[in-house]
Amino acid sequence: MPSCDFLIIGAGVIGLAVARELKRRQPAASIVVLEKEAAPGLHSSGRNSGVLHSGLYYAPGSLKARLCRQGALEMADWHERHGIALNRCGKILTPLDAKDAPRLESLYARALANGVRVERLDAQSLRELEPETRSATGEALWIPDAAVGTPAAVLKTLANEVRQAGVELWNNAELARVDLVARQAFLKHGERVRFGYAINAAGLHADSVARQFGLGRHYALLPFKGLYWKLKAEANLCIRHLIYPVMDLRTLTLGIHTTPATDGAIYLGPTAVPAFGREHYQGMRGVRPVEALRMLRDLARLFLHDSEGYRQQAWQEGRRYFRRGFLDAVRALLPNARAEYFTPDAKTGLHPRLFDQRRGALLQDFVIEQDAHSLHVLGATSPAWTSAFPFARHLCARIEHPATTKAEATDEPDF
Repeated sequence: MPSCDFLIIGAGVIGLAVARELKRRQPAASIVVLEKEAAPGLHSSGRNSGVLHSGLYYAPGSLKARLCRQGALEMADWHERHGIALNRCGKILTPLDAKDAPRLESLYARALANGVRVERLDAQSLRELEPETRSATGEALWIPDAAVGTPAAVLKTLANEVRQAGVELWNNAELARVDLVARQAFLKHGERVRFGYAINAAGLHADSVARQFGLGRHYALLPFKGLYWKLKAEANLCIRHLIYPVMDLRTLTLGIHTTPATDGAIYLGPTAVPAFGREHYQGMRGVRPVEALRMLRDLARLFLHDSEGYRQQAWQEGRRYFRRGFLDAVRALLPNARAEYFTPDAKTGLHPRLFDQRRGALLQDFVIEQDAHSLHVLGATSPAWTSAFPFARHLCARIEHPATTKAEATDEPDF
């Protein structure tokens, strides 16, 4: 039976970044990465928008705030060192309603607190920078360091690097169960592997993996589906930047925004409508009845208790699932947009949010649980892709020095 010092479950960007960092710190260590699919990055890591977030949304002092800005710098550097396309387009945040003025001020203050470069724009400056959008208050924010990368290419180069460093990457290797006493992982097709320490970076399945280790019992993932539309090449709109509406900081739902991709395409989206399966991309594929009922129950709790303003979010996002509601949201951001300019795109992502079943609330920060022989990344939601490299260092420090880093759990969540 094969054995390894470190077993990493999940070959998304976090799992691969942790494998890379562990190998740097402990070159002689044997590392196996389990990936249940035929290749890395076929779910959240490879399907995300590619936006390198700047870090202005997150509560000062939270783990996301501490990691995101540095992560964006390192992820941009990774693109450039490996010749991967990167669009350094910058981001505009604009209020679509006069009542959003206090939120704009809050975002400006957070940007300064988190060390993010930010500039105020008046109506004239906004018109010169991005004439296609509007501001209900005459002001907007400009974040020049925001960019859009190429997730699939990053995953490919990262997987190649860890393989060359001596990490074993097992594809089509789905975890079935764990023997905690013998420290053995049993795979779906009958294989076994003995491990010294396990790292759970299973993304959309992280909560169910954690429960096999006896951790994360009061957490459950709620996936939200991100649907996109694409600007037709012949459309009479010239969009040069990421353009975001001012968001409600209680929910961290970004709203319908523009993403100028590295291939020249302009995407509008995504939605944030509930999915009823961890891999529920379209139709009924990926829906399991028992799990779907659990998700419905948790969503009902959110709605009834109006946690983090979820009722308003549910109303807005529910309308945007349909063509008319989606296009209404687009026109609020881009007044000159016409329905014939856009077409639905096959691109679909799932945004996993961690639900605390004790509190009946969605958590906003990364959540990590740990014991003597395992560590679990339970809430690796956005900006996990942006933050992957410093996040990997943070996780490896917790693995190597659990006594000195355990106190950081009090920062997670700091909501």
